[in-house]
Order: sequence, then C-alpha cells, then structure tokens
Amino acid sequence: MPIPPDLLPLPPGLVAVTGDERTGKTTLLRRLAGDLPAEGPVRAVPGALWLDPALPGRDQDTVQDVWTTLQARCPGWDGGLLEDLAQALDLQPHRHKPLFMLSAGSRRKAGLAGLLAAGAPVTCLDQPWAAVDQRSIAVLREVLADAAAHPARTWVVADYEADARLPWARVLVLG
Repeated sequence: MPIPPDLLPLPPGLVAVTGDERTGKTTLLRRLAGDLPAEGPVRAVPGALWLDPALPGRDQDTVQDVWTTLQARCPGWDGGLLEDLAQALDLQPHRHKPLFMLSAGSRRKAGLAGLLAAGAPVTCLDQPWAAVDQRSIAVLREVLADAAAHPARTWVVADYEADARLPWARVLVLG
C-alpha cells in the first residue's frame, strides 16, 4: 500500500482517506489505531480509536454492551452525545437487543454512535455511509460537519471518495 508522504501528522478536523477496493483504507485506519503493527511511516497515533463496523464476534452482546465497553476504554466519553445520537439514529428501541437481531445498518449505526461519543483524540471511521439509511447519513454528516471545527481532535474517514458536503482538512487518495 503506497502511503501518502504527508499522512502524519494528522491535522485537527476531518481527514478523508479515499480509494478503490483493496487500496488499504481499512488497513491504514487499523494501523493508526494500533490494531495492526506499524509499517513504514504508518504508526499508531496515541489515543486513536478504530472499530470494525460489522462488530464481528459480538453477536450475543447488546447495543448497550458495545457502548459500555467503549465507555470503559475512552476517558473522553460523551454520554450526552451518545444519547442524542441514539435518538437521532433511531437506536433507542434496539439498545437492549443482541446484535444478531439487528440489520447490518442498525449494527453499523450502533458502532458509529459509540465511536462518535468516545471522545477519542483521533476517531477512525470506516465507510460510515455503508448500509445506513439516508436519514442517518444526514445525521452523521451533520455531526462530522460540527466536529470539523474542533481545534484538537481528528476524525479520519475512509471511503471510496470524500463527501463534497464536508469541510475536509486533508484528503488522502490511496491506490
């Protein structure tokens, strides 16, 4: 995977990582979050958080279990934001359901809500629009647009292309 030379340091705000299938978008996010070993210039960034959007291996966990696990790992957890997101993303009725009972979209929304509420210095979002309904996409876009002005935090969003409606601090093209 060719790494853009200007990857690090990550600027505050929104960073888009774009590219076709198999160009290394997910691998890059996982390396930044320390989920994979460093390679070349891509090393774990302190405080970076990535979560597999499919939440594999957690079928018996409830949505609340996922959030409780993240909250325990994240000192910057924002419970108020989580409640707002749970309401806006229509996750309240699913809060105490095991993940195996949820659609792929609801499962992804549960993970995304937790990541956004985590308060991590660097939040890595892997294809946040995939399998998510249009209303939820609008909510996620609004949250990210608001986050773009944060002076110290970074949101790294991997997808096929950068959403033109968001104010990106940097766009990295892989592949």
